Amino acid sequence: MDLPRASGVQLHPTSLPGGRLGKSAHAFVDWLAAAGQTVWQMLPLGPPDRHGSPYKSDSAFAAWSGLLAEPQARVSEEEVEGFRERNGYWVGSWPDVADQVRFSREWAALRAHAADRGVQLMGDVPIYVAPGGADHRHWPQFFSDDGVAGVPPDAYAKTGQLWGNPLYDWPALRADGFRWWIERFRRTFELFDLVRVDHFRGFAAYWAVPVNETTALKGGWERGPGAAVFEAVAAELGELAVVAEDLGDITPDVVALRRRLGFPGMAVLQFAFDGEPESVHEPANHESHQAVYTGTHDSDTVLGWWASLDKSRRTEARRALPEEAEVNWAMIELAWSSPARLAMTQAQDILGLGSEARMNVPGTKGSSWKWRMEPGALTADHAARLRELTETTGR
Repeated sequence: MDLPRASGVQLHPTSLPGGRLGKSAHAFVDWLAAAGQTVWQMLPLGPPDRHGSPYKSDSAFAAWSGLLAEPQARVSEEEVEGFRERNGYWVGSWPDVADQVRFSREWAALRAHAADRGVQLMGDVPIYVAPGGADHRHWPQFFSDDGVAGVPPDAYAKTGQLWGNPLYDWPALRADGFRWWIERFRRTFELFDLVRVDHFRGFAAYWAVPVNETTALKGGWERGPGAAVFEAVAAELGELAVVAEDLGDITPDVVALRRRLGFPGMAVLQFAFDGEPESVHEPANHESHQAVYTGTHDSDTVLGWWASLDKSRRTEARRALPEEAEVNWAMIELAWSSPARLAMTQAQDILGLGSEARMNVPGTKGSSWKWRMEPGALTADHAARLRELTETTGR
């Protein structure tokens, strides 16, 4: 994908004032336009799990009715039948079609509003589906019973993360021409202009944990489908506007796969300044065909991260940051000044919020996915400051 030099803000619709689409979503688009931003990045839109996580959604295709601004709006039989015809592959897995029609209406209005103001909507495709969810039930032939998904020990969890999602039966998917993935991306690009593919490294190799394990420690690497799934999707849908989330334990085969497909990868400034000069996250190593983030939904806010740093790492970071700005704005300026074609920050970092506004703490339950922005929090002053920075850095 040939990224333009652009910038934007990550904010899930549940974090809007009111937590829904409608007026507050349109108002946020207006604020982005006033701030000179051209990308609004969201998390997955499917029905979240009982903990609020959109990464264990009950459907890889259906949108969550909880996002509707008008959940009781009238739906005609003709609209329902038209939706069924257009979404025949997956609609049988999700019986409540009326809500999907309502969502389509509200989303179409939002996307048109964004397009009119030069703002692209960026989505997120989780690699896995929820255990026992609509996809798992409706297409059992595409899933394996041999293990569940997770990741090995990392900076977030000493025993790894045991996600528990069902693993794919990749030979079965390949034998079907990757039709499920083709239709999943078709649905995704009906909603979004570009998307981030979560856990991209799992397409090269994925961490498989035996069933009934209580941690991810005893998992092992299994070979993924490689480029074949994306090539099958592109053969039918055309060039894919995809950013690969290539964070974590990234091996040469993952890098080779991403480059073969031509997808930009990610750099996260909060992962820099740690004494590893070869790291892709270090500002000196950023590339143009890349997306740079101040932080992600899985990391702390910039101020929360800054408060957690030891003296040596803070000193290292300070050498790279503009000294005259507050830390959160200094990090935004560093990202915006990067050669990376796309620069993104969280709304929390524009607002200068601390760890209380963190969206997710990986490997925990009960405290994540709850942050919501106060009405009027993003002001005209914020917009003017971000627009000036955006213009100065040529985004």
